[in-house]
This record gives sequence, C-alpha cells and structure tokens, in this order.
Amino acid sequence: MTSHHGTQTMKPATAAKKLGVYLEATPAEFREGVVSRDELNALQSDPPEWLRELRRNGPHPRPVVAAKLGVSISGLARGGVTEALTTEQIEALKQESPEWLRRERATQAEVRKEAVRLKEKRTEKDTEAEGRS
Repeated sequence: MTSHHGTQTMKPATAAKKLGVYLEATPAEFREGVVSRDELNALQSDPPEWLRELRRNGPHPRPVVAAKLGVSISGLARGGVTEALTTEQIEALKQESPEWLRRERATQAEVRKEAVRLKEKRTEKDTEAEGRS
C-alpha cells in the first residue's frame, strides 16, 4: 500500500501567525488563499517586500507587540491594548512609559526571575539525584 501525501497547506491565519505578522495587514491574495508548507518556507527564507515592510513597521499582532514592549499578552489587555500596533506606536508607548507598562514590565521581570530560580532548583535536584545513583 502506498500513501499519497498531498501538499500540506494551512489557512492564511496560521501562516500569518508563523510569519509573525498581522493577518489583516497582509495582501488580499495572501488572506484569500491557502498557503502550502513550501510557500511558507519560501516566504520565511526570502521574504517579499510586503512581508519585510510588515515585519519592520507593522501593524504587529499582539504577541509581537507584547514581546517588543517586554510584557505578556495578558499585560497588554490589562493595559487596554487590544488592537495591532505599528512600530511607531510601540516606540511612542515606550517613550511615554505609562504606569500600566511599567507595572507589567516589572511583573514580567519577576516572572522571568522565578522561572530561572525554578530551573536552577530542578537542575540542583537532578544533580543530587545523579550523585545518589
């Protein structure tokens, strides 16, 4: 029995997510079709001008906005940011440094410190367990 594998395709929303771009800002032909794995790989390895422009200036999807601001996606929502933002808008927010942004950045810093502490604790336990074996 032979298996025939068709070309793996994905919805434009999935491809946009993998590319790190805001779907509504992509060209109509991208939004209205399907994207094959080969097409996605080609877009990643040799991005066309529209993709380079979107990555550079946005509008950016919330995960990208959150990363650029150094906060979580939930932190964005708590700060009232629910829409995609351009790079210029993100930079303006950084300059303004509103209270919610400072608070969310501090929260993220604590979360990262705790993650490092837990990882070190696990490593320590693993080392101790190896020593007893």
